[in-house]
Amino acid sequence: MQIVGSSVAKTTESHVKNLSKNSTGRPMDYSNVQILNELNSDIDELAEMLKGFIRDQVTGFKKKGVVLGVSGGIDSAVALTLCVQEFGKENVYGLLLPEKESAPSSKTLGAEICESLGVSYEEVPISPIIEALGIYDKKEQIIKKTCPEYDSGVHKTSLVLPDFLNQGLLNVPHIMLIKDEKTVARCRLKANDYLELVSLQNVKQRSRMIIQYMYAEKLNYAVCGTTNKTELMLGQFVKYGDGGVDFEPLADCYKTQIYALAKYLKVNEEIIKRPPSADTWSHYTSDEEFYWRMPIHIMDQLLYAQEYKLPVEVAEKNTGLPRDTIEKAWRHIDRIRDNTEYVRTAPPVYHMTCIE
Repeated sequence: MQIVGSSVAKTTESHVKNLSKNSTGRPMDYSNVQILNELNSDIDELAEMLKGFIRDQVTGFKKKGVVLGVSGGIDSAVALTLCVQEFGKENVYGLLLPEKESAPSSKTLGAEICESLGVSYEEVPISPIIEALGIYDKKEQIIKKTCPEYDSGVHKTSLVLPDFLNQGLLNVPHIMLIKDEKTVARCRLKANDYLELVSLQNVKQRSRMIIQYMYAEKLNYAVCGTTNKTELMLGQFVKYGDGGVDFEPLADCYKTQIYALAKYLKVNEEIIKRPPSADTWSHYTSDEEFYWRMPIHIMDQLLYAQEYKLPVEVAEKNTGLPRDTIEKAWRHIDRIRDNTEYVRTAPPVYHMTCIE
């Protein structure tokens, strides 16, 4: 995923502008670096820069407005609000794209923010697409094979990984069976079954993008993405799914900054407090349980320290984690980034050279 334009590319840099830097751009005075304070500073300026970026991209594409998938989550809420503030409610169209495993609150909160901003929106359930492709049936077969006691009429399901801060580099996915909001079984998932489950789940995001582009082309609008920098750095998006958009206003903003923007933009407090999630399992599974494997404020500080090549002592002071845990976490992050590099990479093009 390539971020186009100069304004957003400078946003994170602006949050360290008061620190002295050497020729590499790395802060030289480490003693008083407070990462969360840096990420939460100048949010009003950041919001204006993002709105300028949105206008530049939409007008540059010669589009009349913006189409946005509204999930009821904080990223889409922030993106929607910025688009409305820049283009006006009449030039923004929201799409609610639920499926049968989506949390009911996703649709409710998505509709509420559209209505509060005065945005026209439409609900287009994607379950018929998923069912026609046999995705639900194939998924249930894998779950049943992994957890023989699974009963679709009784259990909700979730996919989780071990908490990194407690179990370190152990990276074995498990299917969870939940009954009456209590975990009743935890079944280890085989590698090939895990890969197939991920492929099935990713069809949901790709189906949503098909619909967004259908509406965008009909209206001559651009499709606005909602991926944030934390997700981008970790490859936490679906190639040609939620990553297949016309522009990404939030992709240079850490998740921590998204929360700060949401508060500044007065996004519904219920959305702000809602745990972030891809919302593709019948049991609502937070990103901290699966993708990040640690609290987001810890992940963002580790990513920030890596990005600016801050000494491990600064990361220790900011996160409260011991050195060995931080170093393991950085290795874990490096491995994730290596494994997801292809997700962030545009299709390579073979260029023929001219022969005189």
